[in-house]
Amino acid sequence: MKRALIIDDEDLILWFLERALKKRGLEVVIARNLREALEELNKGAFDIIFTDLRMPEGNGTELLGRLSEITHKTGVVVCSAFITNELSAILKDKGIGILKKPFRLDELDEVLKSL
Repeated sequence: MKRALIIDDEDLILWFLERALKKRGLEVVIARNLREALEELNKGAFDIIFTDLRMPEGNGTELLGRLSEITHKTGVVVCSAFITNELSAILKDKGIGILKKPFRLDELDEVLKSL
């Protein structure tokens, strides 16, 4: 079973993504901030990571920088309402998926197919 890590401080997003990913057959682990995310990443590998950009105790941009040190096999998706055209181009060039909040299930499915 594929494992997914969701990193976000919004309860509604956590609930929605967790439920949607479990229905798609993934095992889901939740982290509410950068510190918890790094703890989970140190415990084991993930096939896909969903991360917000703005969170307490650090941000998704910091995490993206650290992910390259951890693994090259993990799919990464940035979930944020704060994705500019410039940032979108940078993320796409790095092979990082994008879900602009609020997003729909069909958009989630598309990003999952692309990883």
